[in-house]
Amino acid sequence: LQWKEELENRFGLTFEIFDKDYVRKVRQERGFGVNPWTTHSRFLISHRLLIDENYVGPLRDWLGTFKSGAMLILDEAHHAAPASGAKYAIDSKITRAVEDFAKRFEHRLFLSATPHNGHSNSFSRLLELLDPQRFCRGVEVSAKHRDDVIVRRLKEDIREVVGGGFPNRNVIQVDIDGLPSDAPELKLAELLSQYADKRESRLSKESKSKQAASGLLITGLQQRLLSSVEAFARTLKVHRKTALRQWEASEAAQSDSDRASQQPTASSSQLDLLAGSVGSDDERATMTEEQLQQEEDAQIQAASTASSFSTEDAEARELWKEEQKLLDQMTAIAEDARHKKDARVEKLIAWIKKTMCPDLRKKDAKWNDERVLIFTEYDDTKRYLVSQLELAIEKSELADHRIQIFYGPTPIEKREEIKRAFNTPPAKHPVRILVATDAAREGLNLQAHCSNLFHFDVPWNPSRMEQRNGRIDRKLQPKENVYCHYFVYKQRPEDRILQVLVRKTATIKEELGSLSQVIDHRLTKTLKKGIRRSNIDAMETDIEQADLDTELKTTVIDELEASRERQDELRVQVDRLRDILQKSKQSIGLNDELFESAVSSSLQILGAAPLTEIDNESGPEQSTFPALDEKIADWADTMDSLRAPRKRGQKKWEWRKESPIRPIVFSDPGIVDDSVVHLHLEHRVVQRLLCRFISQGFVHNDLSRACFSQTKDGVPRVILLGRLALYGPGAARLHEELVPVTARWRDPKIRKEPLQPYARDAETKTMSLLDEAFQNHVQKAVDPKVSSQLQDSAVLDIE
Repeated sequence: LQWKEELENRFGLTFEIFDKDYVRKVRQERGFGVNPWTTHSRFLISHRLLIDENYVGPLRDWLGTFKSGAMLILDEAHHAAPASGAKYAIDSKITRAVEDFAKRFEHRLFLSATPHNGHSNSFSRLLELLDPQRFCRGVEVSAKHRDDVIVRRLKEDIREVVGGGFPNRNVIQVDIDGLPSDAPELKLAELLSQYADKRESRLSKESKSKQAASGLLITGLQQRLLSSVEAFARTLKVHRKTALRQWEASEAAQSDSDRASQQPTASSSQLDLLAGSVGSDDERATMTEEQLQQEEDAQIQAASTASSFSTEDAEARELWKEEQKLLDQMTAIAEDARHKKDARVEKLIAWIKKTMCPDLRKKDAKWNDERVLIFTEYDDTKRYLVSQLELAIEKSELADHRIQIFYGPTPIEKREEIKRAFNTPPAKHPVRILVATDAAREGLNLQAHCSNLFHFDVPWNPSRMEQRNGRIDRKLQPKENVYCHYFVYKQRPEDRILQVLVRKTATIKEELGSLSQVIDHRLTKTLKKGIRRSNIDAMETDIEQADLDTELKTTVIDELEASRERQDELRVQVDRLRDILQKSKQSIGLNDELFESAVSSSLQILGAAPLTEIDNESGPEQSTFPALDEKIADWADTMDSLRAPRKRGQKKWEWRKESPIRPIVFSDPGIVDDSVVHLHLEHRVVQRLLCRFISQGFVHNDLSRACFSQTKDGVPRVILLGRLALYGPGAARLHEELVPVTARWRDPKIRKEPLQPYARDAETKTMSLLDEAFQNHVQKAVDPKVSSQLQDSAVLDIE
């Protein structure tokens, strides 16, 4: 959706989202036999569907072996690189899919913030997908070939050289200390640590698969506890119920020695939800909360059941009983505390009072223009946090609109509505707090009026934390600084590991410019069995040194970092690009004032009022656009692009009636804002108006008109303008330009030979004089005698 919106608004390029809804629509309109890929020229499709033969098969049929002029843009391209660090990188489904169809496109552009995972074979394989003529997996990447195809830019470099509109990021640790030892967040962490040790002792003689399932179970419980007591309580309830059922079954099975050994085992891939929440490109991302909870519960049950033991082992039975006591203790504490405010909520509410609304509990509370984005990993935590914030805000007319929620099952229309509301100026929309799960960590611009972000829980994967921060730390952030907060319980040993994860995020970003995948495998291995108190020091050291693997780090620097030109070279490039931009503007004569004048003239040709300027104290000049659809019916759809986006469920006629035409600007406002429309050359309204304007100038095949204009130049000049237009199949306009022929004008009575066209320099001078004359709004009238003389000679001049 973000790609679709940006391409349409900023470049006038209409893309269709290729999914099951689009396929269903075109088949209803054109028949089941139609290939959907032939029904439009520009598509957007998710990675998930690229590995589905139902979607890729027709794409191959349309492309054939090679499609001239076709272009593939692959965003998040690192997903196509093999994750394995083996000597011969093992392809994933997405790797094979991209290889199959990428070579069929003439042009390929790969985009990624993390293109290198530290393994040469994986990196060369990714480059091979881009350009199989230059690169081959298993073959060292040549520096020359690499620099031919890679352009690497860092926000820090651009900000240092040209400013670039990128803010400074400030990561703020919010310390929580001085809690009583029996505080639920502390006591439950202590009991869970004991429980993990008991289970590890009990399963020490069992199979590795059972030990792995148990490790994932503990990791899942621990991650949910560090997220919120609410998330932990629900998961613990499912685990305890399964454990009790397993205990009862083992009691009944004492007479059957084979019964206990027949418990099913679960693979790591079947228990993936225990190690973290679903990603945005996961099929389960759009499940309802109830469906996702059922999936999570099923995995908790599977992991609990897989941790069986021999009933004949007396020591294991005793440890099992001790585990049940710990489960009972944790359940009692968690159930009692799950709906109460924890220390993080207290800190968060205190910050809101101080920064956003001092009179939070009053009905007439005055909120300032600050907004805050709060991330959490689990739906349970999201529900708990929202309920606590709602309790903290006094009920008033706008109270229900102060908080918005963005999570996996949020419908597409509602997501767009939330995004627009959060980016609307605070004076025009009451929303101040957005609570989001990791469903919002990618593909959203939320920086228009928000510079503060809170991680209510710290994800164990630093890449996810970096993606969260990127929602407000991005281009067009109007504030010079953004602030990313996270909580640390100073009395809870597990939080030391969360601290080092945050530090590692900052370190890798500073060293490599982005959060490289170099350390992902190392962190996954370190945290595989959860955070063990008995091993805190070693884990902390291991994570701190995760990027110090000399071979991996050297590989990344040698193969990737050298392709990033440093600041001095960047300055040279920026300077050269400025020259190119200026020459381009001069070449096509792009001038905001003339552009606006052409649009106004086009409106007048249609019999409408011209543009009217609006007083605007800040930002670019704004103008009102006349309601053309009120006079000309077939302009209704075109004018819709100037209205505020339609609300979910709003009827089209109702929307048109209630949504007025927004003010327009001809310069980029420089912010993410829906309050104005930026008219540019490719905008739908402009394209239609300029076509009308151009056609008006060439309504006849003979000499259409002759115009006189007075300049400060003493030499009379004549200009003949011709129009060259090239059309392709289906009357597609391929090229259009005005061709000028210029000459010094001489009176026919003293003219001894035909007019002689000027050479290039004199022609350029003549055209410049014409431009100056057009821009001079107050012109002297041409003397009637001179006008008559010129008209009489016009036919001879043309000949």
